[in-house]
Amino acid sequence: MGYPIAPLIENVHFPPISEVRAWVAARRDNGLALIDLCQAVPDYAPAREMTAYLAGLLDDPQLSRYSSDEGLPEVRAAICDYYRRKYGASISPDNLCLTIGASQAFWLAIVTLCCAGDEVIVQAPYYFDHAMALDMLGLRGVYAPFDEASGGLPSAAAIERLVGARTRAVLVVTPSNPTGAITQPETLDELFELARRRNIALILDETYNEFIPDGRRPHNLFSRPGWGEHFIHLASFGKTFALTGYRAGMLAASEPFIRHALKAQDTMAVCQPRITQEAVKFGVEHLDDWVAANRGMMARRHDLFRSEFLKPGNPFQLAASGAFFAWVRHPFPGLTGRQAAKRLVDEAAILTLPGEVFGPGLEGYLRLAFGNIREETIPEAVRRFRELER
Repeated sequence: MGYPIAPLIENVHFPPISEVRAWVAARRDNGLALIDLCQAVPDYAPAREMTAYLAGLLDDPQLSRYSSDEGLPEVRAAICDYYRRKYGASISPDNLCLTIGASQAFWLAIVTLCCAGDEVIVQAPYYFDHAMALDMLGLRGVYAPFDEASGGLPSAAAIERLVGARTRAVLVVTPSNPTGAITQPETLDELFELARRRNIALILDETYNEFIPDGRRPHNLFSRPGWGEHFIHLASFGKTFALTGYRAGMLAASEPFIRHALKAQDTMAVCQPRITQEAVKFGVEHLDDWVAANRGMMARRHDLFRSEFLKPGNPFQLAASGAFFAWVRHPFPGLTGRQAAKRLVDEAAILTLPGEVFGPGLEGYLRLAFGNIREETIPEAVRRFRELER
């Protein structure tokens, strides 16, 4: 390649999921069918009612056209109604920008908040795309360390000790990707008060908010007066409605913040595709019961995996888990997470992600995702972990 690559992006690691999927193509055939615990993608199809509804819209020429940058007013209004049911939210359509997945919502939030050299405090283990984006933008991630004793849950006191003159935001993913751990509302209240007191932003990535057991309310931050002055919410309807390829994300913040974010939105994507917007609208208006049924199914997968994994004699240790993920300490002290994950592919035909892509010093861990594993396959998967020789 003759032309130069920008140093910031040149130094960012390759997308981890693409990296480990290449191992599958290169692995030797040992007669075992691959068990994919790598990517957090629902393995079930979107609701039939939704796909039938969308099929009826395909002949409408409006479906192929731009919408306003922030999304169709009627779609944003329907989402506000949904957030009032789910969060008790005091929210209006002007607080919302529909995005190309939650990842683009994160980019919009960060480029609206930060300049090169600013700092964002990130709870580790973190979602690797977030750290990659910070590195590409010349921002400094300041990482709150993983505490295995607490299952990786954030501590407001520990995070406040990391706040400095260039801190612009605190970033927390809840339920966590990669651990599955759910940050309790009381801790989120403490983090909001920290953000308000230090005049910074609390960014919550709540991609998996519909997979909290029993569908309980994640927090009450949306009901606080002036919530948008210090709270930024990232969402993914792609996980909620099994629309990951539709790229159905959202940014929620104060009206002034959204107006500034739309400057970046217009130059990045213009708008979320209309068919995605129509899918989201149908979902939030009609699919509460369908979502609840899938939440229950994912909870059963997690509960079965946990009960099997914790039986005596397993050399792998469960450090934390939740409805979509498990965070596991591997039993190979001389191996990095990449080496351990590669060994699992080669010898047990199990695909996982190495711990070090989720933060420095995490080479002893692996992330397991339950999106692609059916209940009937879980005992076989755990048997392979148990029988892998050290």
